[in-house]
Amino acid sequence: MKKTNDGFTLAEILVYVATLSLILLAVSSFFLWANRSNTKVKVTHKTTYNARRAIEIMSYEIREAEGIYTPTSVFASSTGQLSLETTKYLPTGENTTYIDFYICQDNLCLKKEGQDPISLTSDKVKIDSLEFNQIATTSTVPSIRINLKVDYVAPGLRPEYQASVDLTSTVSLRSY
Repeated sequence: MKKTNDGFTLAEILVYVATLSLILLAVSSFFLWANRSNTKVKVTHKTTYNARRAIEIMSYEIREAEGIYTPTSVFASSTGQLSLETTKYLPTGENTTYIDFYICQDNLCLKKEGQDPISLTSDKVKIDSLEFNQIATTSTVPSIRINLKVDYVAPGLRPEYQASVDLTSTVSLRSY
């Protein structure tokens, strides 16, 4: 009488478990990598968006300004301030007013005369450096070079949460 084995041997079960473990490890590693990559893309996008938006707002206000108010402007400093004389946002009874760009509590702020500062960047990023330089030109129209460094506020030291953007722009006043 011949005996049949319908079950699995210990060696077959061990090979099956090892193969399944390797497949699960590969699949979970892929999903972990995809999640980290997605997080890195989002962090980089948020940082870049905040930096570009800040440069665009400052550039617009510089182009529309009547002049640069040098007594309160701080040039060639990583914690710079730019004060502009403008005819926009006029308080009642005034012909000109002033707006300022500066770092306040790690954010880039815009302050209109007589109002509270407005944060131009989100709390997810911090301004590492804001430098303004007045460019000497041969014409009578002054220009401002803006150097802005924005860092993502990382919840930990994980590399997917690290992002930094350095932007430089030069803007001329339209009418001076």
